[in-house]
Amino acid sequence: MTDKATGPLPASVLEALGRYDTPTICNAMEIVAPERRLIGYTTKQLVCPFPDLPPIVGYARTVAIRSVLKSSLPAEEQSKRRIDYYEYVGTGHGPRISVIQDIDGPDVGYGAFWGEVQSNVHKALGCLGVITDGSIRDIPQWAPGFQALAGSIGPSHAWVHAESFGGEVRVAGMTVKSDDLIHADQHGAIMIPLDIAAKLPEAAELCGRRETPILEIARSPDFSLEKLKAALKRSAEIH
Repeated sequence: MTDKATGPLPASVLEALGRYDTPTICNAMEIVAPERRLIGYTTKQLVCPFPDLPPIVGYARTVAIRSVLKSSLPAEEQSKRRIDYYEYVGTGHGPRISVIQDIDGPDVGYGAFWGEVQSNVHKALGCLGVITDGSIRDIPQWAPGFQALAGSIGPSHAWVHAESFGGEVRVAGMTVKSDDLIHADQHGAIMIPLDIAAKLPEAAELCGRRETPILEIARSPDFSLEKLKAALKRSAEIH
């Protein structure tokens, strides 16, 4: 039976994944699932105001927003949808990461969904951070420890509102569905298929072992091309 407090994977797997930065997880993915070498991660640069925060690993809560057009829903229905949205964000597998696509097309980022209020509310609801191609604001008042990867930083929220939630979204080249496992840090984010997640830490360690002889000679005052060739050979023999 699935434990709703920790999700479909043991908490120990998420903790192990969190020990590595996102580029290392991408390297490990190339070993474990080479067919995913060109898919499943962000391919466009995102702004990260908090680059010193550690990697976050959690299950996606997906949302589509827009801000150029005012919501067509009556005020009462807007309030109900807001509550439904918070219930969606605050329940299910945890920990969670908010993944928000701005669907304003050429006006993406026109209004910020994220700022002091939403970062603190989402943190209280069990989210570790947000990944969005939209804009964010209120950086000095942002919830402490709440990670953010965003398309831009801007001053106004305009008419920003959630158009839908729980569906498939695409943010900075990464396609995500609700409950997908996400790993993210200042470099970007990657979606990790659940069936291979537990294999990635070991593969990440292998990547590190293979890099060690190359880095050692590259950083050595005795560096030479011949020593580099030997280090590359030793690296290739590590399994």
